[in-house]
Amino acid sequence: MSQTPTTTSRRELHARPDQEGQVTRLVIMGPQGVGKGTQAARLAEVFGIVAISTGDIFRANIKGNTELGTTAKAYMDKGELVPDEVTNAMVRDRLGDADVKKGFLLDGYPRNAAQVSELDSALAGVGWELDGVIELTADRDVLMERLTKRAQEEGREDDTPEGIARRLDIYDTETAPLTAAYAERGLLAKVDGVGEVAEVTDRIVAALAAQLG
Repeated sequence: MSQTPTTTSRRELHARPDQEGQVTRLVIMGPQGVGKGTQAARLAEVFGIVAISTGDIFRANIKGNTELGTTAKAYMDKGELVPDEVTNAMVRDRLGDADVKKGFLLDGYPRNAAQVSELDSALAGVGWELDGVIELTADRDVLMERLTKRAQEEGREDDTPEGIARRLDIYDTETAPLTAAYAERGLLAKVDGVGEVAEVTDRIVAALAAQLG
């Protein structure tokens, strides 16, 4: 007979990750080019948790020829956006893996209000809740410069300034407003993403401790 899951409340984020009961569950948000992937990897080491990006989830499902991966690939091959229900299902599956029990940092999810609700539901289903949401910020000019340079270095001729600007606009209209909702819940730690990588990591850890610790 299944038991009702015990809710895990917020933890002190500056505690040692190997300490009994210390589980850290985070989301990192921010526009393209702000350095989320780099910081996600560093924070995973700091807190002893697994970094989960939606890109990794998609690639794993497609490579594994899962039903969800096959469905997602069909949309991607046609140049269409993968529907939320497919992305949500992939994230739910990933959150059920054993390595996630020690904590996680989600990068690239949620991206819209519907996905916020889906994540809340998925976590509540196993008696969990988020400890914090990191919002990395940078001036638009800095992001444009970074992304344009990266496109040139990688030879991505189709990554035009117009295309980059459009993606930043999409973030502003669809994803950025989510941070306001997380702020109302007392979960948001807003951090300047410009500077040396290690310096930004230190800022994030300090902001989390101040906001949530």
